[in-house]
Amino acid sequence: MTVARRTDTDPARRATPNWNTSDEAVAGLCVIRLYDARHGTGTLLTTAGVAPRIVMKILGHSQISITIDVYTHVVQDTQREAMSHMDRLLRKRRPERE
Repeated sequence: MTVARRTDTDPARRATPNWNTSDEAVAGLCVIRLYDARHGTGTLLTTAGVAPRIVMKILGHSQISITIDVYTHVVQDTQREAMSHMDRLLRKRRPERE
C-alpha cells in the first residue's frame, strides 16, 4: 500500500488527515481503503488455494465460519472454472459419432 506525503502548509489541515484530496490524483496514486486492501488480500489468498484456516489467521477472523462465509463466492467461481476446464477437456477427447 502506498501512502502519499501531504503537502499542506496549513497546520489545521495537516492535523486532520484527509486522504481523498487531489494530491493523490496529481501524484498518480490510487486511494485504497484499508478494508478494501484486507478484503483483496483474502480474495487473492483464497483464489490461490490457500487453506481457509490460514486465511482466517492472516485476516484475524475469530472463527473459520466468518472466513468461509465471506469468501465462498471465490471458491464457487473457482469450482465453476474447474468444471468448465473439465468440460472442454472431455469434449476434445470424445470420439466423433457417425
